[in-house]
Parts: sequence; C-alpha cells; structure tokens
Amino acid sequence: MAKSTALEITVDQVNHPSHYMAHPSGIEAITITRHMNFNLGNAIKYIWRAGLKNEGKHIEDLKKAIFYINDEIKRIEGQA
Repeated sequence: MAKSTALEITVDQVNHPSHYMAHPSGIEAITITRHMNFNLGNAIKYIWRAGLKNEGKHIEDLKKAIFYINDEIKRIEGQA
C-alpha cells in the first residue's frame, strides 16, 4: 500500500509573494524589469501587478506607475 502524504505548499513572502506570481502570464515582473532603469522598471512593476496585491488599490497602483513615468520624463528632460 502506498503511504498517503499531505501536500504542503509554502509561499515565499520575501522572494516570491503570491501577488508577484499572480499575473495571468505566470511571469514575474522582475524578469522584465531587471533590464530597465529604476523609473521604467517601477512603472512596469506597478502596471504588471495593478490590483493583484490589493484589488482595492488598482487605481493607486496605476497612479504610482504614472508617477515613475513622469519622473523618467523629467529625468530625460533634465528637470530631475
């Protein structure tokens, strides 16, 4: 007889929190953003995960993305 074992699933809240892995593509934002500068990477991160960590903060996440995009524009224009 085969011994029955319980399936134990653990979530790594530091390296791979569930909201990092929740995008329908199955890809983590860091896979893409590590190839970008800080502002663009953060903008993509907030767009990628918008509403996934906290559904009630979907708009807040998008506004954070806009902040980083605007900051990048200012940096390029020499205003930051």
